[in-house]
Amino acid sequence: MDLKSLKMFVSLAKSLHFAKTAEMYHVSPSTLSRAIQRLEEQVGCDLLHRDNRTVTLSEAGKQFQLFAEQQIEQWKLLQLSLNQQQAQLQGKLHLYCSVTAAYSHLPSLIDRFREQHPLVEIVLSTGDAADAFEQVSSGIVDLAIAAKPEKLSRMYYFHQIATLPLAIIAPTMPCRVQQQLQSDIIPWSDIPFILPEHGAARKRFDYWFRKKQQGKPNIYATVAGNEALVSMVALGCGIAISPKVVVENSPVKDRVQYVNGVGEIEPFDLGICCLNQSREQALVKAFFATL
Repeated sequence: MDLKSLKMFVSLAKSLHFAKTAEMYHVSPSTLSRAIQRLEEQVGCDLLHRDNRTVTLSEAGKQFQLFAEQQIEQWKLLQLSLNQQQAQLQGKLHLYCSVTAAYSHLPSLIDRFREQHPLVEIVLSTGDAADAFEQVSSGIVDLAIAAKPEKLSRMYYFHQIATLPLAIIAPTMPCRVQQQLQSDIIPWSDIPFILPEHGAARKRFDYWFRKKQQGKPNIYATVAGNEALVSMVALGCGIAISPKVVVENSPVKDRVQYVNGVGEIEPFDLGICCLNQSREQALVKAFFATL
């Protein structure tokens, strides 16, 4: 049994979603399915019950999940023990963040860490900031730059590094959206909004719009990632809520503007997160020590 197959099985056991798990590990659903079938052949029984709509764990699958998690943890402990015996830390540290965070906050963090631990290889993955905690919980990455959720699960450790203000942004080009915003009474329920699919920014928007007491928002589109959201606003598709740091680092920042006087929006606490159980691993512990 190879370690990657065990990790994929643990992630699948949590999500019960083949396509989602396959995407996390950058493999096709058929490749994931073959890996699970090999595990079932080695174990000698079905680990999952599948039909066209659902995936559930068998009783053997529940037992095997515990076994797989123990094997993965034992491997990490072995790596930790070996690393601690070396004069300098070595190995790979897997990080996840948004494209904007890779510009705005990650460089200074990485520079400090590399000064102290030059033999450690940094493996960086970028994507939607709203997926950061899922990347950590699935074991794909060791650390992630993330916005702190309203309720932080006890399974995570979160170290704050910045506070990010949010704002409503609109296109600068002449368009229907501009005309709507120039009304004496802004028709918020008619203006098209581009929104994040999920995550802390989406919740901030929902709370902000409810206070307007104008019914339901006119959702033009939902997108993954604040960077794409800013681009769609720049094209005149609608308005949106966005962290200001994303706007300031966007290549189309000159095509968008902040909408002032529209109500307070609670800022984000930005930080580094990891699993609580991983805090004492040598590379993770060393990274937090440099913050």
